[in-house]
Amino acid sequence: MIKQLTARVEHLERRLAQTSQNSSKPPSSDPPSAPKRPEAKPSGRKPGGQPGHKGHRRELLPPDQVDDVKDEWPTTCGSCEHELPARWRQDADDVLRHQLTELPPVVPTTIEYRLHCMTCPRCGKLTTAALPDGVTMSAFGPRLTAIVGILTGCYRMSKRVTVEVMHDLFGVEMSVGSVTACEQSISESVAAPVAEAHAFVQKQAIVHADETGWRERRTRAWLWVAATSLVTVFLICRQRGAVGAKSLLGTFRGVLVTDRWDGYLWYEGLRQVCWAHLKRDFQAMSEQPGAAGRVGRDLLDARKRIFKLWHRVRDGTLTHVGFRRKMRPLRLEVEALLKLGGRGGTSIAGSCAAMFNLFDAFFTFVDHEGIEPTNNLAEQQVRYAVIWRKTSFGTHSPAGSRFVERILTVRATLRQQRRNVVEWIVAAHHAALREQPASSLLPCIASADRAAA
Repeated sequence: MIKQLTARVEHLERRLAQTSQNSSKPPSSDPPSAPKRPEAKPSGRKPGGQPGHKGHRRELLPPDQVDDVKDEWPTTCGSCEHELPARWRQDADDVLRHQLTELPPVVPTTIEYRLHCMTCPRCGKLTTAALPDGVTMSAFGPRLTAIVGILTGCYRMSKRVTVEVMHDLFGVEMSVGSVTACEQSISESVAAPVAEAHAFVQKQAIVHADETGWRERRTRAWLWVAATSLVTVFLICRQRGAVGAKSLLGTFRGVLVTDRWDGYLWYEGLRQVCWAHLKRDFQAMSEQPGAAGRVGRDLLDARKRIFKLWHRVRDGTLTHVGFRRKMRPLRLEVEALLKLGGRGGTSIAGSCAAMFNLFDAFFTFVDHEGIEPTNNLAEQQVRYAVIWRKTSFGTHSPAGSRFVERILTVRATLRQQRRNVVEWIVAAHHAALREQPASSLLPCIASADRAAA
């Protein structure tokens, strides 16, 4: 019993000592007692732009894009205060241009459709006129509906704050229920382009995948993300295991970059395990006493040397062939350390054994050019959704979850391609009301459409 209780105390102490530096916990969960992150050495330079830095200034708009021009003339000399009469203005030497951009007051327009009724003289039936094409029974127009969906979905505003913004900035009165209705309308408008983007991601050569917790109807759910360089898709489902991963990845057979979570063990293609996660695992090992700590510190040292070589590849000072050659002894060193840590009797035996089973996936970025050793791309994309979750506490229905995953997909993908999010969503909603296909989220199709236009 003493042995069991001692082991349990050690396990609980290890969990209590977990921070964002030695586990997957977010930095916001670190207690005040957590060790500080290593600070960068001061450079000794003053804050701000450094000598030789090219300044960034606001460029003046060309004259044809200026709405109004106002000429101002000096009336007295700034030096001797001599009067400068208007007749001298034709001899003026130079002009200084200053442009002021202002927002005009936004006044919404309201259109009243009067649907007249007429009685047929033949059959006596009453017929009511129909609304024009593209006009629905909604009280809000396409652009206003799109703006509401953008405020809640792309700018993370709550429904009640959105109601206040619509009132204060645009003078539009609406209820919280109307905000939800606008969200669902936008969700349906972008459904087809999002499904197309999801199928596109599943056919790519390299995909970064990650998942984070979510809430749907106060029950546990998971938000999944699959990211490529130009298209990113999100998916909310109740499963975190292989079922959820398969729903996200579908028929994907390329190189999958993930953490070493067991939910991806079913994947039979090439896989790259994130070294940022491995670093935290090694850090946790290094904090153990005795032989386990020595193995962890040696693994951290090996990781440091690996990334020193990788940074040379990224900077162009080392070829990938040379990198692969220099990595051979380091791979053998990491393999030996994992075998040593996996021997029974140490607190890290289970972790080392699990890592050794994925050992080949540690070095896919060495064997194949063009693969990143970390999963930073997926983690950067999911960070926006994590902040949204902290303020909204998730969604209350499957329909709400569909809106979240679709609007997150649209926002992330368009920003990756440097396309205007607002104009795309407005155009997509206009097209949906006219029962026309929305513009594609795929970069190749979108470029072709812009060239044709």
